[in-house]
Amino acid sequence: MVCGGFTCSKNALCSLNVVYMLVGLLLIGVAAWGKGFGIVSSIHIIGGVIAVGVFLLLISIVGLIGALNHHQVMLFFYMVILFLVFLFQFGVSCSCLAINKGQQVKLLSATWALMSNDTRLGVENKLNCCGLLNNNQSKEQFNEDVKLCNAPCKHGGECFNCGDLMLQHAAEALKILGAVGLFFSFTEILGVWLAARYRNQKDPRANPSAFL
Repeated sequence: MVCGGFTCSKNALCSLNVVYMLVGLLLIGVAAWGKGFGIVSSIHIIGGVIAVGVFLLLISIVGLIGALNHHQVMLFFYMVILFLVFLFQFGVSCSCLAINKGQQVKLLSATWALMSNDTRLGVENKLNCCGLLNNNQSKEQFNEDVKLCNAPCKHGGECFNCGDLMLQHAAEALKILGAVGLFFSFTEILGVWLAARYRNQKDPRANPSAFL
């Protein structure tokens, strides 16, 4: 059987969806682990990561069942949804790679403003810092955060700003996330191409008169 045949396309599509399933389970597991150990205290962040993991897991299950059964309808919806996921993920990945430090500061400040006091205190305790950024635009908010801060550094000496600590690694983290997201987005295009090719191939075990 040549690699371009029915069996090869089926096995390749099944293998790709198994990888998607493992990635989805990994996202769910990491999010649950982070919440359990208090690494991330925001329920919105945890919920978003778990939602992406569950969605990817469900899509991979649909693709796997469609590939095993050569189900035309399931493969069609799998192709459409996976292509939409590719467009979204490709856009987000490019944004991660293109964002500069000024935009990082604005994004960080906007996210910090949306956090509750309990979430801010949790971040400060975890990073051992107080306040976000001590600049003219957020001076009042910074002073208020420092007053409420109960991080260990406040009792033992000078505290760093949480924003400075985050920005030190933000550029590297965004590059890694963008590169990984871009890589997986192209695997999704491969999945769409494989599904389209496999969907139009004839099953050699099927009745020839039952396939158009």
